[in-house]
Amino acid sequence: MKASVKQWITLGFVLLMLVKAWVIPLVYLDYELRKEYIIANLCINRDNPIVVCEGKCYLAEKVVEAKKQEERRAEQSYMANLLFQVMDTGKPFIFQSPEYFETNLAVTFSYISPFLPRSVASEIFHPPLG
Repeated sequence: MKASVKQWITLGFVLLMLVKAWVIPLVYLDYELRKEYIIANLCINRDNPIVVCEGKCYLAEKVVEAKKQEERRAEQSYMANLLFQVMDTGKPFIFQSPEYFETNLAVTFSYISPFLPRSVASEIFHPPLG
């Protein structure tokens, strides 16, 4: 049961994304499907019989409107993302001093003389005794 609900929700989100991506092609499809109605009732030049635009004036107007609306949505989402990044709603950062300081600050140096043998090879290879 839960899997089918998740599938329907996923399908719904996919359809919403497709509708958002296909806004302008849907305007063209709407024009093609309702072309006679647009020419008869919605065309700007329907009263002027000399100009034959066949509703393309209405189509151009709707395409420009859809592009402007898409630009406004993109700008609003960009501004919202920018504001959410600046105004992070997570935990506020609080500067805290450490509870204790380490007082063991003694520095020790170790010195190994270069004249002392450090490996077996230095015991085998040596200058001849004279």
